[in-house]
Amino acid sequence: MEQLVSEGVDTVFALPGVQIMGIFDALYDARDRIRLIQTRHEQATTYMAYGYARATGRPGVALVVPGPGALNAAAGLGTAYAASAPVLLISGQIPSGAMGKGQGQLHEVDDQLDSFRPITKWNHRVAGTEEIPGVVHQAFHQFKTGRPRPVELEIPIDLVAGQCNAKILDPEDYPKLKGDESDLEAAARLLAAAHNPVILAGGGAVIAEASKTLLELATLIQAPVMTTPEGKGIIPEEHELAVGVNYAMVGPAREVIPRSDVILAVGTRFLFRSLQIREDQKIIQIDVDPQVLGKNYPVEIAIESDAREATARLVHLLRDKGSPRSGRDQAIKGYKQAFREKLRQLAPEQVKIIAALREGLAEEAILVSGITNIGSWSHFAYPVRRPRTYITSSYFGTLGYAFPTALGVQAAFPERPVVAVCGDGGFLYGVQELATAVKHGLNVVALVFNNDSYGASEWHQTHDHGGRYLGTDLLNPDFVRLAESFGAIGLRAKPEELESSLQEALAAKKPVVLEIALPNWMPPFHLVEGK
Repeated sequence: MEQLVSEGVDTVFALPGVQIMGIFDALYDARDRIRLIQTRHEQATTYMAYGYARATGRPGVALVVPGPGALNAAAGLGTAYAASAPVLLISGQIPSGAMGKGQGQLHEVDDQLDSFRPITKWNHRVAGTEEIPGVVHQAFHQFKTGRPRPVELEIPIDLVAGQCNAKILDPEDYPKLKGDESDLEAAARLLAAAHNPVILAGGGAVIAEASKTLLELATLIQAPVMTTPEGKGIIPEEHELAVGVNYAMVGPAREVIPRSDVILAVGTRFLFRSLQIREDQKIIQIDVDPQVLGKNYPVEIAIESDAREATARLVHLLRDKGSPRSGRDQAIKGYKQAFREKLRQLAPEQVKIIAALREGLAEEAILVSGITNIGSWSHFAYPVRRPRTYITSSYFGTLGYAFPTALGVQAAFPERPVVAVCGDGGFLYGVQELATAVKHGLNVVALVFNNDSYGASEWHQTHDHGGRYLGTDLLNPDFVRLAESFGAIGLRAKPEELESSLQEALAAKKPVVLEIALPNWMPPFHLVEGK
């Protein structure tokens, strides 16, 4: 606990159990410096830590028992891995003397570390009490260098209860990774000579806080800016250079990329699932993770660098060369208008609902976009004006993550409006966390769009399996009464009442479940035009 305090941690999301009660006892002594938010399911510990991390950029910390507790928390850790979020999972362990003997100790999982290696940047089992401060410090080193991804630490129960003389380490800052100067100069020359450059920005640009420099760069070279869902808000989406989000089979890339001669990818895995890149198109890719560079497409110039450092340097180099081209206002405006018209054709009712949602929320409000129809269409139709105000589960597509993640966001920013966009199926994954919300005053508004089904799977059965329905229809509770039974507020509204009902929910200053019944509409990743 003292090392966590030293590293700047102010909140821990946890569920108690025998192997970690020594840590809880230390939390009692540190309760004036570290707030404990206990959850009703271990899965919520890492989801809440994930929401805290995505909203703040600072590490979120979760604490659970080993075995079932740690494995329950794995979905949130996998989500954090997909989205490059700094989440620390501290797991208890069985007694160190029993490790590897298969005795059937309580919560025992043989080689539990192996379970977490695919979804962590680094994980470690503590071998001695005296090393605890050092390994906690190492976890924060992992967060602050290279690509921030989750870390898991395991501490056997006897070592938690042990005593030693331990030195608490001071926090450290590390220099940001700067790209090779010759690569940056080559990139600047290529961009200066380009006739139709385009920028694709991902979550790495948001993590690096590259908003200002990326917008300056886009303005200098008059490049339309597309983002991934994780990159939303890197520049205001209503800005004249912003053309929209590319995701699944929908997005502006089909219009923009074929007309582009140079593509600058910043902080993104850079994957178009249904679009080919021509041999004559040149790609410049900037990423702090060298494994990403050139992974999905061959690149002309690969720059291993922090996104803000690289874009700032490119701005400086291009300014020295003078403005490379006149404005492309009409072309970029055309891209944006074409994309918006396409959205209105594909999902007219969803676009109306999402527009009402945007109108009902202040600029600083944070939206957690769940794995539901409205959540998926929000990637395209919900304009984001600031970084870190739109949160997704990235490629992990974690059903049920939105509500507990939003609680973690609200814990970080208690005064800001926080809304979770949920479906009826996903919301019930974490409905017990209404108790957490009420107990800790986490006044999230859960928008529950109810179509009485696992809608995307039902759509799949409708259009790809001849209407052979099985296991996709749902029996739901009365969501209003369910919310009220927890001491939260339950509301029900028609789609056309969303904006006013949302204002009522936000004004209540309590946890709210707002149910809106909808038909089952086409999701963007099952695109069937005209259906």
